[in-house]
Amino acid sequence: MAEKFHSSSFKDPINRDEVEFTDKGVTFRVRKLIGGTDNFVFYSDISGVEIDNGLFFSTVRIIPRARPEIVINNFTKGDARRIKELILQNVPNNRPDMLR
Repeated sequence: MAEKFHSSSFKDPINRDEVEFTDKGVTFRVRKLIGGTDNFVFYSDISGVEIDNGLFFSTVRIIPRARPEIVINNFTKGDARRIKELILQNVPNNRPDMLR
């Protein structure tokens, strides 16, 4: 399950945010002109995902447990929905195949 999503190059062609899914968790790369941040979050540490829709682009907010929220910007609305869907499918509390 190695899927990658990149933010739109229309708004900011140089500093594109990135989301990469693996079997264990998600890596969020927020790029800045100088530097940036990489955050890896295990699926079990994610407590929520929110989407703020703009006119053309969306902002995705990931709310991990015991950490500050992670904000990634300028994703298309379809990509933002797909990111949220993939995260919620893998969060242990939402998975139908997990024993409770």
